[in-house]
Amino acid sequence: MTGIARQSRGQERALTAGVVFAIVVLSILPMLRLVRELVLPGGTFSTAAIDAGLASSATWVATGHTIVVGLGGTLLAVVLGTVVALVVTLTDMRGRSPFILFYVMPLMIAPQVTALAWLQLFGPASPVLKLLGIAPPLGTRNPLYSTEGIILLLGVQYGPLVFLLVRAGLRKLPRELIEAARAGGARPFTVLRTVVLPLMTPSIMAAAALAFVSCVGNFGIPAFLGIPANYLVLPTLIYQRLAGGGPAVLGETAFLSVLIGIIAMAGIVTQEMMSRRRDYRISSTSLPAEPYELGRWRLPVQALLWLAVVLLLFLPLFGLLLTSLVPGYGIPLTAATATLDNYRFVLFEHEAAGRAFFNSFWLSIAAAVFAVVVAIPIGYLIAWGGQRWVRLVNLCVELPYALPGVVLAIASLLLFLKPIPFTGIQLYNTVWIILYAYLARFLVLALRPTVSGYHQIDRALEEAAQVAGAGLFRRMRTIVFPLVAPAAMAGGLLIFMTALSELTVSALLWSSGSETIGVVMFSFEQGGDSSYAAAMSAITVAATFVLMLGANLFSSYLPNGVLPWRD
Repeated sequence: MTGIARQSRGQERALTAGVVFAIVVLSILPMLRLVRELVLPGGTFSTAAIDAGLASSATWVATGHTIVVGLGGTLLAVVLGTVVALVVTLTDMRGRSPFILFYVMPLMIAPQVTALAWLQLFGPASPVLKLLGIAPPLGTRNPLYSTEGIILLLGVQYGPLVFLLVRAGLRKLPRELIEAARAGGARPFTVLRTVVLPLMTPSIMAAAALAFVSCVGNFGIPAFLGIPANYLVLPTLIYQRLAGGGPAVLGETAFLSVLIGIIAMAGIVTQEMMSRRRDYRISSTSLPAEPYELGRWRLPVQALLWLAVVLLLFLPLFGLLLTSLVPGYGIPLTAATATLDNYRFVLFEHEAAGRAFFNSFWLSIAAAVFAVVVAIPIGYLIAWGGQRWVRLVNLCVELPYALPGVVLAIASLLLFLKPIPFTGIQLYNTVWIILYAYLARFLVLALRPTVSGYHQIDRALEEAAQVAGAGLFRRMRTIVFPLVAPAAMAGGLLIFMTALSELTVSALLWSSGSETIGVVMFSFEQGGDSSYAAAMSAITVAATFVLMLGANLFSSYLPNGVLPWRD
């Protein structure tokens, strides 16, 4: 028995060592390399990169733009997401599940697809406006090429994110407090103002902080809407500097990346400080509160919510679909002009587009499979491990995702600018550096549902096997993995959908032969080939929607909350 116990402890140490190694390689090394390039370029202390960045007027202009669109997009997202969450969660509206599926869908769609869809809806060449006979003359400036346009689309993109976080908080509201307020004669809006919103302050502030980080680090929407208007934010400024200067400007881009990280962390710290000013703890938990009956207002409220879905999702995607069917810019869509040539071109004729579909598909699959395999042992340590440093492990895993994607992209460039020591392996300017960045950035998307799965599993089976003498690896293979695999694979599905048309990371890391769907889509739009970009976007949206529907078929086997669009 002593030998079995010794073997089990050895396996636990090996598992811990493997987890620590993976975290160091994926999270800590790139961040250390970024900081080293900023203050120790070439191994000697220097502030040249910081001085150059601070002295550049472009830096401060882009920083101001970043803060403006970050705050504006966050405010809009918080208003949209919170209002919808309150109505959907606290009332007896019908059709809740399909509504949530469609309302959350913009969060599953890549930001550049959202931007392209809205551009094709309101531009002078819009097939929708031409069908209605209200299209402005060709050459007219698209109104979305503006600060307001960027803020609008950021709010639309991340409103569902706020919705999910606030809704999760609302479902934990103590029923007794709300019913006590009702029994005291308080009207619904009085209960909302005096009970619900005060208790939801932590959830709303946490959602606002996450939305702010997402808005600040977003590349797709400012790239599609801001670059044509010469309105640069920090991510697009980094992209332009790298495109024009290559590795020679990595020091300057490292400074800009750290600046983005500082702005993002400032938002998170502000949220933490505001949360500590008051005590929001709930003394008890119970069943969810009884929903308010809308009565005669049910139909108008439901109609208003579905109208929002139509305006924010269906109409832009409809415009995107129509654009993908016209043969060229400005040509009206009729029965005679409608064509599938754009789809044939991007799928079978354009070499870069063909490579992009292949690269994005296998990169997404590889990132998802790796994340599922790695998330299970890491989740085991986080959920069931008793070590004090477990919280540090969780923080390190979340760091590459919490920070804006451009920070990780620049850190990856710096880390692999030279061949890997002792191996001579070169990742720079290859597709493998994109895979590395995907693995680091998206691992947490598989880890969160995996940890949730662990918390909902009775550990008695695993402990019984341990008492019977089964080693850790055997328990993981025969008991733990089968039980937690559905939750981990659901996280892998989220990674696949997120990585399939990702642009923020790959726009800074791609090279000839390693194009991704997001990169080629961006290139088409920059080159004026909107119909080709629309065709690629329509394909990715269709794939995303099919995957979401397919995941719903297996939702009964998954822990609650793993699929964000499930009621």
